[in-house]
Amino acid sequence: MKTALAILRGINVSGQKRVPMNELKHLVEELNCQQVKTYVQSGNVVFTHSAADEEQLRKQIEKKIVETFGFQVPVLIRSLNELTGIVAHNPFLQEDHTDLDKLHVTFLADVPDTLNRDKLKELAVGTDRFFLSGKELYVYCPGGYGNTKLSNTFFENKLKVTATTRNWKTVNELLKMMHSLSPNTER
Repeated sequence: MKTALAILRGINVSGQKRVPMNELKHLVEELNCQQVKTYVQSGNVVFTHSAADEEQLRKQIEKKIVETFGFQVPVLIRSLNELTGIVAHNPFLQEDHTDLDKLHVTFLADVPDTLNRDKLKELAVGTDRFFLSGKELYVYCPGGYGNTKLSNTFFENKLKVTATTRNWKTVNELLKMMHSLSPNTER
């Protein structure tokens, strides 16, 4: 068994794309996933699975959401090893005065192509900063995430990939939840 995290983009925001977490949990269980747990209302699901292809599992979750709720929702999947690495390699944690409440991770569906990555490097956004590493962006917003230009839409437009953001507290809680699942799972 492998441990994974499914991250849904854009659900339960301002009454749009309502997905109750108990129904989401049941939906994932129907795909032969075990130990399914959700966290907060933004679409975070940790679970164990035996699927050989996580990309296929991701597509199955998206398809099941359309069948169940009647609308499309992008789903991103990260393994326990991937999320462990994301938490361990946050460059902003090396700085002395990083306010963890202002720290976020933007998860990307794919690694952006070189041209779009290069365009992003040239952008200045005031005191807000970001660091791109593979399929993740570490985002630091001293003025608060609600006041930054570094939103999902901003990154999606610049990088041409689907993005969804979670605050640092949520990312760490999801990692703890993944570790709490069966100790006999593959990472």
